[in-house]
Amino acid sequence: MAQRDHDIYASLPVRGLLAEETAALAPDLQRCTGSHALQVSAARHDYPPALPMLGGWVRLRLTRAGYEGDLRGDAGEPLPFADDTFGLVLLRHAVETAPSARVLLHEAARVLAPGGLLALTGVHPFSAWTPWWLWRTRRSGLSLSAPMGLVRWLHDADLTVERVRRVGSALPAGSGDGGRSHAGPLGGGYLLIARKHRRAQLPVRLRPKAISHPVGAGLAPGARRSSAA
Repeated sequence: MAQRDHDIYASLPVRGLLAEETAALAPDLQRCTGSHALQVSAARHDYPPALPMLGGWVRLRLTRAGYEGDLRGDAGEPLPFADDTFGLVLLRHAVETAPSARVLLHEAARVLAPGGLLALTGVHPFSAWTPWWLWRTRRSGLSLSAPMGLVRWLHDADLTVERVRRVGSALPAGSGDGGRSHAGPLGGGYLLIARKHRRAQLPVRLRPKAISHPVGAGLAPGARRSSAA
C-alpha cells in the first residue's frame, strides 16, 4: 500500500519520462517569445527551462486539492490571470490531476496570447505503462487522457494542433527494457504542441484629406478637363 500511495511523479520511471519530455520539447520552446510563460505541472520541484526570448516563468503545481507554488487556489476555479497573458503555456501531466481536463485546457487557451504556444505532456493511456500506472494510482483520482480527445477540445478552444508524438521508454524504467528511449509508437508518454490563432487584423481605413487648392491646380493645361473642348 505504501508503494502505491507514494507520489507517482516522484518515482524513477516518471522522472525519467519528464527528462525525455524536456529534451523533446526543447526545439519548440526555444522559439517562444513573450514577457511571461506559465507552467502548470503535477510534479513537485519541476523547474521549467530557461528560454532566451521569454521574460520569466509563473510556476504552479496542480494537485487534486488545488494549485500551489507562485500562488494558491482551488483546482476547480478559473486560473487567476487575464486573457491573452502568456506567450507560452506548458502543462506537464496537469491533465492527469485536474478535476476536469477539458476545463483546464480551455483555461490554458484563455490565458494564452494570440500566436502563443501551448505544450502539454502526459502518460499515454494506450501504452505498456498503463497497467503499472493504474496499480500505482489506484484510489488517487488521477486519470489518463488520450491525445486525440485533447485535440478535439483544443480545436473547440480555437487552437491549431501542430504536432503530437510519443516520447519516452516503452516500459517504465526497471520493468525490463532498462529505460531505453523510443522515438516511435511505443513510448509511454506523449507531447502535444498547439498554437493559438492570431486575431485577424482589421483593414486600415484611410480618411480622405481635404484639398486646399482647386481641383485643376497644378495640372498641365492639356490635362485639365476644360481643355478637352
